[in-house]
Amino acid sequence: MAAAETSVREIHVAVAVIIRDGRVLIARRPDHVHQGGLLEFPGGKVEPGETVQAALVREIAEETGLSVPEASLEPVIGIRHDYGDKRVFLDVWESRAATGEPEGLEGQPVEWLSADHLRDEEFPAANRPIIRALRLPGQLAITGAATNVDEAITRLQAGLQTARPPLVVLRAPELSGPAYPALAARAVPVCDSAGTALLVHGGPEVFNGTPGARGLHLPWREAARLSGRPVPADAWLGVSCHDAEELRHAAAIGADYATLGPVLPTASHPGAPALGWHAFARLVAGATLPVFALGGLSREDLVEARQQGGQGIAGIGFWWPQG
Repeated sequence: MAAAETSVREIHVAVAVIIRDGRVLIARRPDHVHQGGLLEFPGGKVEPGETVQAALVREIAEETGLSVPEASLEPVIGIRHDYGDKRVFLDVWESRAATGEPEGLEGQPVEWLSADHLRDEEFPAANRPIIRALRLPGQLAITGAATNVDEAITRLQAGLQTARPPLVVLRAPELSGPAYPALAARAVPVCDSAGTALLVHGGPEVFNGTPGARGLHLPWREAARLSGRPVPADAWLGVSCHDAEELRHAAAIGADYATLGPVLPTASHPGAPALGWHAFARLVAGATLPVFALGGLSREDLVEARQQGGQGIAGIGFWWPQG
């Protein structure tokens, strides 16, 4: 008789990102529990028959004394993580409307911290994508068409002045050979002066050859040949993805985020198949890193992208000046 197979039950955990005055409420786990001594976002197990929103309202009240209006909760990210001895689904929601002054009602210290001061090594491993999601904006700006370096810089300056995006991916397929490094070198101080972080587009050698670049966005062809993270921990790393396997690989090489698409039909690729929002949501639900929706989107699609589990939208049309 074959031995019965053992299965590890997945634990549904509601996680709260409580934000007030630009800071996030953080607690420290008791030393005697799993992952003891590490920092965590407040929350707890979702009880049978309970919605995740109801669980968050209950857990936050029990742990901190804060009152959270259920209607104020918005989805941030969902993460499945296998610790070996147990699997968890972290269902992360955000509220900016909690009232009261927080206390550690279960004996745990609590404090407000800026997202920039959250360090990976101080949290359980599964929390890394949550930290990334809090630091990333809802809109990832990608540069559009330009026939030469001067034109690209002029449009970049105009777009930065009007849209003021926190992150810009410098994608310029029309500019090959020495033109792209020349563009990147000029774009770094332009973005710095606007308070925007510039991510170069291409392979690791592009990032290494661009002093001052704040990160690297890998097209899939470049990501596919990598087995590890090619940039330092303090630089952004993104990957262009199109399916579940590519999303898994992006997470495996330590990417901070991925773009996924095309979600909707695009003018630049007429007739190309689009995922649609249903498939986007399904793929994002299985991802373990923040995912931006890409392809055929406008600012009006930001709410839909968030409701479908995405970090937000990525693209050109919502910010890049047209010629």
